Amino acid sequence: MSTDILRTDAVTKTFGNLRALDQVTMSVRDGEILGLVGPNGSGKSTMINVLSGFLRPSGGQIHFGDTRIDTLAPHRVAELGLARTYQIPRPFSTLSTLENVMVGGSFGRARTDRDPRTTGMQWLEFVGLGDQADDAAESLTLHQRKQLELARALSCEPRLIMLDEVLAGLNPTEIEGAIELIKSIRDLGIAVVFVEHNMRAVKGLCDRLFVLQSGQQIAEGDPATVLSDQAVIDAYLGSQHA
Repeated sequence: MSTDILRTDAVTKTFGNLRALDQVTMSVRDGEILGLVGPNGSGKSTMINVLSGFLRPSGGQIHFGDTRIDTLAPHRVAELGLARTYQIPRPFSTLSTLENVMVGGSFGRARTDRDPRTTGMQWLEFVGLGDQADDAAESLTLHQRKQLELARALSCEPRLIMLDEVLAGLNPTEIEGAIELIKSIRDLGIAVVFVEHNMRAVKGLCDRLFVLQSGQQIAEGDPATVLSDQAVIDAYLGSQHA
């Protein structure tokens, strides 16, 4: 049986009178792809920001492995092996593609005696950007910038990577390639939290789903069961999709 690599216990995040996360208890199992889904404004990105240390929770606890992380700075969270991407990729525009990945490799668990250029090239080739290593990051297409985001996060050698809408803005061919890439990440033994609105990708990739609405959990379980749950249909999918 898989063990939990990440656990949240009654995590709450407030912004003034707004309760963006309300007593959320969630787990991610070692080596799984967990789909974190819900309508816009449900708290998905806030959850990613809290888990990565970008935001401090207003209440509750977060454990990554045996370490409590809800009081740690983002770079300390990354050093433990938890990485993330962003909805809108923002590479260092004055650096090359390879240099961007090398920056990511200076954090996380990847700080070893290995040559950072060699390691950076390995991850660029993994995501399909080996031929663009010397290109300026600002010259990349949206698809390529999303690939670069993945390579930069993976260069931290994470145990868990959180992907925040990595398929948004991609065409069908690019989406198919991204799905295969995410499967390859899971095959490396890296757990994945997958935030996405593309239900075809969610159903095809995820081992379990965790559904948020207005900052609260409304469903959790295998994709077939969750996506047929009436509460999920009413709050998110709509009767036509169901």
